[in-house]
Amino acid sequence: MASHAHFIIKPDRRATMSLSHQVCDNIRTAIDDGRLEVGARLPSVRDLASQLGVARGTVQAAYDALVSELLLSTAGSGGTRVIAKPPRHASTTSEPIVRPLSTMLRGFSLTALPFQTGVPAQDAFPTKLWANLLGRAVRDDAMTPTTYPDPRGHPVLREQIAAYLAIARGLRCVSDQVIVTVCYRGGLALALQVLGASGQRAWMEEPGYPITRMGLEMARVGPVAVPVDGEGIDVAAGIALAPDARVAIVTPGQHSPLGATMSHARRRTLLDWAEAADGWIIEDDYLGELQLGARAAPALASGDTAGRVIHVGSFSKTLKPGVGIGFVVAPMALATRFGQAAATLGPSFFAPSQLAIAQLLAEGHYLRHLRNMKRLYAERLSALHRALEADYPLETVAGPIALLRLPQGIDDMALARRAPELGIAPSPLSPWYQDPERRMPGLLLSATNLRPNRVDEAVAALRRLMADRV
Repeated sequence: MASHAHFIIKPDRRATMSLSHQVCDNIRTAIDDGRLEVGARLPSVRDLASQLGVARGTVQAAYDALVSELLLSTAGSGGTRVIAKPPRHASTTSEPIVRPLSTMLRGFSLTALPFQTGVPAQDAFPTKLWANLLGRAVRDDAMTPTTYPDPRGHPVLREQIAAYLAIARGLRCVSDQVIVTVCYRGGLALALQVLGASGQRAWMEEPGYPITRMGLEMARVGPVAVPVDGEGIDVAAGIALAPDARVAIVTPGQHSPLGATMSHARRRTLLDWAEAADGWIIEDDYLGELQLGARAAPALASGDTAGRVIHVGSFSKTLKPGVGIGFVVAPMALATRFGQAAATLGPSFFAPSQLAIAQLLAEGHYLRHLRNMKRLYAERLSALHRALEADYPLETVAGPIALLRLPQGIDDMALARRAPELGIAPSPLSPWYQDPERRMPGLLLSATNLRPNRVDEAVAALRRLMADRV
């Protein structure tokens, strides 16, 4: 048969791939490289099976697979014929796919290193308690009706979050104002969607969280760098820089990353601006519960009588990022819109994780965990200061984080990229600035994973890093 004279299959019975897959791949390749042209007739199942010495079912399975791929057609007495060539896929040798946030994070699903920011103490996570609660939650969830869950989050968790916020953050709300999200970033994305902020400008603290700035830009919102002083964001400067802005994103509990708690006067000024400008404030409760030197400041939303603050919180920095759960508290006027957005655009959640966190809150485990973490972090931060005070004076900034300022001209990003080779992972300060003229080099050093038996080793590695700086 001329149409397939050069079509040769040599089955390999020692290969791990099944014979039917081998036949299928050989035919597909022959079509792709032109040895089998469109219109060519293939041998019958019986003839090809006899030729290859395999069962007819093996050849039939290969033909059926290629028919389902719309490469072959069977037409009774007309036989099996080639009707199309395999589609050409995008080249895999083009530009490599860059890992998300590669300029900010050293990687994902890696063991936390000393000085690494954004992760709680690995050795202080209540592993056994969490495993027990999660196991119980899995069993309970298995008995629930097979209907769609509430897109705003499990009702039990939302009730517990509302109760916790009233006690710990001075924020009174009802459970229907609470929307469960995927960490802080999910809450930010949901808020920007609800506010319809695309095409607008938003105030953002300078310095401020780089991932927030990146998120704004991807949502087509223009971030406006508004300077921060010892009282928090400078509202007057924000009005001067972007009087048309209707959104402000702030970290009032502990400024991210320099740690200032927004003063009462500045809070009042910011809330007054939002009410007068018909604007909205997105409150990122960054490390709000982990003020080590005193009782946590109340949430900005707790003093919001006009309903202009969207409070965004997370369990990532108090439990662990892998829990993957955060929350939004919507102003009463926006609660319905937030619920609708969650129902149509929000991701689904693993219900057992929500139930396990609800039990942590309901049984008092979470508050006890926070108390233990604050004590532990205070001890580890003090040990870091003692180890470095002679050569490198540190500034305590937010929670368990210290700042090592560097002279102008030092490339703190290059230092941070080199640090993991030495077994440490400080974060550079300069990317937190949007305005290059304000940019200050420095290293942010978290004490969360600075275990007592690793302090000397980690500090020695930091000294080597600093000695090699250019």
